[in-house]
Amino acid sequence: MKKILIVICLVLVAAAVASCFSSRGGSSASGGEVTGVGGTSMAEPAPYGMVLVKRGSLKMGTDKTDSLWGKDVPTRDISVDAFWMDEKEVTNSMYRQFVYWVRDSIIRERLADPAYGGDETYKIEEDKNGDPVTPHLNWNKPLPRNPDEDQQRAIESVYITHPVTGERMLDASQLNYRYEVFDYVMAAKRKYRLNPSERNLNTDFETDPNEVVMISKDTAYVDDEGLIHRETITRPLSSMWDFVNTYIVNVYPDTTCWINDFQNAENEVYMRLYFTHSNYNDYPVVGVNWEQANAFCNWRTDFLIKGLGSQAKFIQRYRLPTEAEWEFAARGKEGNELPWQQDGVASDKGCYYANFKPDRGNYTKDGNLITSKTGIYSANSNGLYDMAGNVAEWTSTVFTEAGVLSMSDMNPTLTYNAAKEDPYALKKKSVRGGSWKDPESFIKSAWRSYEYQNVGRSFIGFRCVRSQVGTASRAKK
Repeated sequence: MKKILIVICLVLVAAAVASCFSSRGGSSASGGEVTGVGGTSMAEPAPYGMVLVKRGSLKMGTDKTDSLWGKDVPTRDISVDAFWMDEKEVTNSMYRQFVYWVRDSIIRERLADPAYGGDETYKIEEDKNGDPVTPHLNWNKPLPRNPDEDQQRAIESVYITHPVTGERMLDASQLNYRYEVFDYVMAAKRKYRLNPSERNLNTDFETDPNEVVMISKDTAYVDDEGLIHRETITRPLSSMWDFVNTYIVNVYPDTTCWINDFQNAENEVYMRLYFTHSNYNDYPVVGVNWEQANAFCNWRTDFLIKGLGSQAKFIQRYRLPTEAEWEFAARGKEGNELPWQQDGVASDKGCYYANFKPDRGNYTKDGNLITSKTGIYSANSNGLYDMAGNVAEWTSTVFTEAGVLSMSDMNPTLTYNAAKEDPYALKKKSVRGGSWKDPESFIKSAWRSYEYQNVGRSFIGFRCVRSQVGTASRAKK
């Protein structure tokens, strides 16, 4: 009887386990029919400071020839998937957190470096006979160092003193951020498969198992002089590691852009204080080039996923928006020429809807001289602020005259991270939105401009996006 009861219990337990397994993603069947594998859906929470731009379509560009330059902006009907976007431009305060993280990382490494702290022992003083001055110590163990002195030595190593004014400041030349990116797109292309038989599906052609496939990857290193060297190397495909690109970026913004962008202008106060003074905390960061903006996106991703544990694998990375995503988001739900729904750039009472240059030489007509605090003008219907004016914004898309005409009509973009040795013309990146120094025609959502990827400007900033996973399907009614 006991054996029968035990068998019955085991059967019941097995049935319960099978039922549980089926409901949690295991194979299941009903009467021998395939019913699919179940799973638990995940509703992605809104990332901090971001709003969801739902998927949709638009006619990108404009049929109107620009009256200022006489250029035609290429047009095309395109569709984009849903994505999260920063509701405001990245501020000085946010970017300083990145800079300080890099600074602190250098200090932490130096605390373990014998030259700054670490395990280096002090020199043992000896008398004239070569004997230790303090023979009671255990000479087999390192002498203790003063941790406060070590810490101070490491901290001081990332600062310099101005040779004339005596001002203490961060040594910007040391603030290098190293990161690696696995290129999923290149690794997925059939021509780069590690197995030669998978590179061509046309069975009329015989596979060459000895075919040499060349792959290009970006790499970087810092020499003994502290200089960053970047290059793109081409070599035979050997492993998945060939799709890992390494970048080293000096992250400190170019604060001298305020001087170099405007000759014969009294902008010294912005050069010295705009990025560092707390009064400008909520203003958009400027002087950040395209490479630095990408480095910030990578750091922001790593900063997030370190606290997520196993859930990190479901999180899409922060990145710069594509040119198409940016225009789609800027136009709002109505697809307007400008982010707001009203006609013109100001209300009947003369209140402007954005920070730009309303009149010839009159930057202050809209209430601001240079940049303004992010978010002080009304958001568009997507909940996004400053999509026109304040600062123009980097996109991830390579700038070409053909624009969207040379891209897919679904999630269109063109990407190329030009190496240092590439022709300078290949380093143009699309910039959107116009800025505080631009006239009305430049702040329209369809207006296209560009800047070189290694140049920081006093009128260019950026914001981040993240792709949404598993957007909900719905029937059109």
